[in-house]
Order: sequence, then C-alpha cells, then structure tokens
Amino acid sequence: MTAAQINEKYNGLKVGATLNVKFQSNINSVCSKKGCWMRLDLGEEKEVMVKFKDYGFFVPLDAKGEAIVNGKAFVQETSVDELKHYAEDAGKSAEEIAKITEPKKTLSFVADGVLLKK
Repeated sequence: MTAAQINEKYNGLKVGATLNVKFQSNINSVCSKKGCWMRLDLGEEKEVMVKFKDYGFFVPLDAKGEAIVNGKAFVQETSVDELKHYAEDAGKSAEEIAKITEPKKTLSFVADGVLLKK
C-alpha cells in the first residue's frame, strides 16, 4: 500500500482494532539512541509510530528515505509518560518535553519486517 492508502485505512480504525498490512512511506524520524522506533509520513500532517516486534531488531540511527514495513496497524492512546519518553529519545529539549501534558491518540504499527530503500 501507499502512504495515502494506509492513511485511509487508519481513518476507519477504532482504538483496539488491528489490520495486517504492508506499506511504503518516507521516514520522518528514528530513535536517536538505538533505532528502536521510527515515524513514517502519512501525508496530511499525520505520521505513524513504528515499533519492531518483540524488540527483535532496530533500524540505523541515520535511516532516511523510504521504508517498506510489514506487520500490524492499530490505533492506541499513548500516555503522557510514554510521549515524554519518545520525546527524550528524539532529542527534544526539556522545554519541549514539559509541554506534553495530555495523552494522544496515536497511529501505531508493530513491524515484523522492514526494508529500507536508498
């Protein structure tokens, strides 16, 4: 699927529902500490948080360009503590982290496979 197609699928998902898919999109950011997550662009100022199944693999810290991910798409509510943790991993400032005060509905994905394109 394309980023636009998976974005449409996410629009129809409710919290708790899952969808097995493979899609391609541009990498917006990667965990700067270990490469244990990445955010992919869905267009319309939306992105999906991709984690890796069973913490079994990571992506390079400098990964950029396009990625193809295979796994489960779902929507979840992310807690303030978890959002702050991700902000720290992304190298955000203490001031930016302090502004995180409410949970957020997150477009999520657990990948069992990732292909990075050059």
